[in-house]
Amino acid sequence: MINKIFGAVVMSAIAGCATALACTSLIATKGATTDGSTMITYAADSHNLYGELYNQPAADHPAGAMREVREWDTNKHLGYIPEVAHTYATVGNMNEHGVAITESTWGGRPELVDTTGIVDYGSLIYIALQRSKTAREAIDVMTNLVKDYGYASSGESFSIADPNEAWIMEMIGKGGKEKGAVWVAMRVPDGFISGHANHSRIHRFPLKDKKNVLYSPDVIKFARKMGYFDGKDEDFDFSRAYAVYDMGALRGCDARVWAFYNKYNKDMEQYLPWVTEGKGEVLPLWVKPDTLLSAKDMQWMMRDHFEDTPLNMTSDIGAGPWDVPYRFRPMNFTVDGKEYFNERAIATQQTGFSLVAQLQDKNPKETRGLLWFGTDDANTCVYLPIFCSVTEVPAQLGHGDINTLDWNSNFWVNNYVANQAYGRYSLMIPDIRRVQSGLEDAISADVAQLLSESADDAAATQALANKWAAKATADYKQLGDYLFVRFLDGNRKKIDDKGEFIYSEDGVAVYPEFPGYNERYYRSIVEDTGDRLQEKPIE
Repeated sequence: MINKIFGAVVMSAIAGCATALACTSLIATKGATTDGSTMITYAADSHNLYGELYNQPAADHPAGAMREVREWDTNKHLGYIPEVAHTYATVGNMNEHGVAITESTWGGRPELVDTTGIVDYGSLIYIALQRSKTAREAIDVMTNLVKDYGYASSGESFSIADPNEAWIMEMIGKGGKEKGAVWVAMRVPDGFISGHANHSRIHRFPLKDKKNVLYSPDVIKFARKMGYFDGKDEDFDFSRAYAVYDMGALRGCDARVWAFYNKYNKDMEQYLPWVTEGKGEVLPLWVKPDTLLSAKDMQWMMRDHFEDTPLNMTSDIGAGPWDVPYRFRPMNFTVDGKEYFNERAIATQQTGFSLVAQLQDKNPKETRGLLWFGTDDANTCVYLPIFCSVTEVPAQLGHGDINTLDWNSNFWVNNYVANQAYGRYSLMIPDIRRVQSGLEDAISADVAQLLSESADDAAATQALANKWAAKATADYKQLGDYLFVRFLDGNRKKIDDKGEFIYSEDGVAVYPEFPGYNERYYRSIVEDTGDRLQEKPIE
């Protein structure tokens, strides 16, 4: 069981959720981006989630039609709600109007889980996408749904965006004591970046700023009733009232948001005491970046392992002999009766899918929203171009099974590549980056050409998605084969500047290199064995 380091996430598991997701969502408003687009990201992290692209066509529904609600994590039937007359097309976490919604679970107080609710957090996302033309509309849809039908999940943060606005909304149930949920939503100011990663991020908020702050009428009253708060209304802190504070909430969660801020704002060192020890000033809900961010910047941020920070995951022996920036679960371990933990970065091995939603109001409706979509680990995936007018999921991104290997699946070939690198990261990552960067550079060029020539052509966006899903999947299968051959038996076969294997003039494969281990690993062996392995003269 994941205990202290992920205390906030464990609350979701305690509530009966079979898959406790541990996700990351970052936000960049239109004034903080190079092209004036709004961007939000998502890493759907779970040890049991197959990475696929969901879609739902637009549809008209007869009067009296009902919609079944099934819990996203478990597929459990929760109930039925009335359907609306018309639902919009969705692809992934985006709809045809360029509205995008992502999330991260923080669990919160376990007594507030409502087992009688019939709308879970995943269903809130996808129902809202089917019924909303703007981010504000989506907030209304989501909050009215839980008011009418109850909220079937634990504490949750949502990123809700359209081409003009980005919001953070946080929500938690009432434990069946009252119907509905308590929640607060805040618009991220233009020109700022924000994020959340499995910990409640909204603290005090303006009570009278109706343009930029929305909240349930009883958000403070209910906290008073439950004994979570007894101060003045203006001092109310949503996170302190409803979330659980422990080492996991800060070091395992807020630290990921800090890494994003730190990458783009030079003044973030002052918040290190907060994310490492829970001391000092609380990490801000948003900060102003020193530079404007591109979609590529957001993609690479999703690949972060705390590089160039004091939390760098390759700085201790846990990284092994090949500087691996990953730690397999469980996150906690005990030595001599003392509890320790491993860092939890944005990029992690157990990701089902990740995305960067790039929402642009200058484009025609067919290209108003662009989902840069990747399966498996964000660090090693290729981000594929899925525009909001795509109506058919490319075959390589379709439904599959976490227990059934499929070489035509983008998720499985990405795992094939990544899982080889987890053993010998520093040796293999240059080869992965060469292929990954080549594909993503070519995709970016193709997207730019489409936007300049066929921005209003839905057929062109579909063809683009199909083309690159097929090519990236095929190329990564070849990459996985290549890694297996090149690093066979702990050796490293020699290659030329193009990555091709080198043969002698007589057609024989040249002798491989023996890359060995890093110096730190050798030193740890000596420290562990003393002089037992030391070479000694034979007399």
